[in-house]
Amino acid sequence: MQNICIDLERPKKEKKLPEILSKNEISKLLKAVKNLKHKAILYLVYSAGLRVGEVVKLKPTDIDSDRMLIHIIQGKGKKDRYTILSETALSILRQYVKVYKPEHWLFPGQHPDKHLTERSVQKVFDNARIDAKIRKDVSVHNLRHSFATHLLEGGVNLRYIQELLGHSSSKTTEIYTHVTQKNLSNIISPLDTIMMNKEEG
Repeated sequence: MQNICIDLERPKKEKKLPEILSKNEISKLLKAVKNLKHKAILYLVYSAGLRVGEVVKLKPTDIDSDRMLIHIIQGKGKKDRYTILSETALSILRQYVKVYKPEHWLFPGQHPDKHLTERSVQKVFDNARIDAKIRKDVSVHNLRHSFATHLLEGGVNLRYIQELLGHSSSKTTEIYTHVTQKNLSNIISPLDTIMMNKEEG
């Protein structure tokens, strides 16, 4: 009975699709944030598809307003990349910088020499979600999922989305094809087809 485990199947991993916020929910969420610093953070996370760990480690020099890009230094997998800088997010960011005058970190924590914690950003998001009366079970990371899905629905090539998100494999990015409404909303239910034919008859 040697090597008894060789042919045993491994239990399959659960394949859960990410929860996506609609554009209307995103709008309500962002409007619910009153604090300028918090607003700038959430605007950047959604508009550029940032991870929480990336937004808190941003420095003022990472914002390239001439090229309208954000330089992510040593993101997940110790990789550098560029992602898009939104005009709307830049406008909020400029207001924030004018008032708060950040130096080393774009979003400093209680101590200016340390950046804001990921936990603090999650708390900001949770408060905004409650104020916006969004009942979906979502975290701040779902803003990144929503960014990718909304780009895909807008016709942006999956390869570009992969680059913006910093995914090593296209397989990771392909999950968004399962949650996009673009193709699913074009499918007509057979019930509706039956009813339409009935009305025509």
